[in-house]
Amino acid sequence: MKTPLSPCWSLLLALLALRAAPALAHNGLPETSNISVRRGSEDDLIVGATFGAVISRDRGQTWRWICPEGMGIGAWRPARYHWLSGGDLLAATGSALVLSKDGGCSWTSHPFFKDTWVTHLAVHPTDERIMYVTTGKNTVANGIYRSDDGGETWRVILPLSTDLRYSAIRIAPSDPRRIYASGQDSTGAMFLSRSDDAGETWTRLPQPLPELVRPYDLLLLLVSEASPDVLWARVSAGGSSYLLKSTDGGTTLTQAMTTADVIIGAEASADGRTVWVSTPVHLYRGREGEAFSELPLPNGNSCALRRGDVLLGCGSSWVHDWAMASSRDEGETWEPIFNLNGIQGAHACPAGTSVQQLCPVRWPQLAELLGAPTYTDGGVEPAPDAGPSGPEGPRPQDGCSATTGLVPAALLLLLLTLSRHSRRQLARRSGS
Repeated sequence: MKTPLSPCWSLLLALLALRAAPALAHNGLPETSNISVRRGSEDDLIVGATFGAVISRDRGQTWRWICPEGMGIGAWRPARYHWLSGGDLLAATGSALVLSKDGGCSWTSHPFFKDTWVTHLAVHPTDERIMYVTTGKNTVANGIYRSDDGGETWRVILPLSTDLRYSAIRIAPSDPRRIYASGQDSTGAMFLSRSDDAGETWTRLPQPLPELVRPYDLLLLLVSEASPDVLWARVSAGGSSYLLKSTDGGTTLTQAMTTADVIIGAEASADGRTVWVSTPVHLYRGREGEAFSELPLPNGNSCALRRGDVLLGCGSSWVHDWAMASSRDEGETWEPIFNLNGIQGAHACPAGTSVQQLCPVRWPQLAELLGAPTYTDGGVEPAPDAGPSGPEGPRPQDGCSATTGLVPAALLLLLLTLSRHSRRQLARRSGS
């Protein structure tokens, strides 16, 4: 007779299987990936994750899950969500442009872009009716589009070309008529495109980056709030990821930082003199005149969003017991906001909505993996077997280590080591 596996070992095997799944192959364990706050309301937050998104309507006191099936995005993960003051939620997934008009309960894909891939979305800083997107699907004509009615209709503002693929678009906060986009042509030649008149005319700025060996994957990350001429981008080369900075409106890019991890995002202070750079493993900070340094936390996963003097950050629940936290000292110390095991079930939505139909039935499996309470009826009522909960969330049961509530600490460390190793190997293979 076979001896049944303990709950801890069963969960470990589940984690290993999940790590191999295509949707999470680049991330290993379930993690948060980006943070967005609704315009005009600090109460409403949505955090992108490798397993969909989590949403809060009470300033981060409670969180609920939106499954990717409910959004219709599958394995495509938005780089960020845009939550408009009127309530609409939009995101460019890298495939579809998705929209929710009811607070994340029902989602639709815009039919205008059904034959291409929407790689990035930018919303005007003061007029939400004005939006821009880039497209970047192989073998089809790609370009830059503008909407003047909040994303309902779109028009081409840069001629379509099958020779080009665009990766990102950004609006200068201090001068919304200044717009930048990043891309490459069919030969792999990289460029920035700049408009000084809200997208009516464009100048292409080639970026050969001769000091790097076979650079590729140029991605525009951020335009400074202090100056429309200052921007940051990232590029890969030789197994490393480089942060690039321009102070002349994108004409030239110079190296600001190098890391073996893959740079996935950047944030800057209001004056542009302090920059935070996030990777799937660490958060780095660079002050004007100083080299970038790795911050002690977050570790294992990172992202950053500045709100005034407060820095919001993604972290790894598997390493330091928070998935999102805030910092008031530029990332030196962090105050936890929520942990993955504190998610309170699926997003509570009206009957008939896609999230209500698809997410609650999937929640128990994810809850077991996260060590979260199992809720029924979309997270409204706790199930009888949810178990006792303490102030920090559900208490570990059946002998699992209190370090994470899931697996013994040594095994968790092994998983994290394997995950980080696979990320670095992926980056090196991509650059070869």
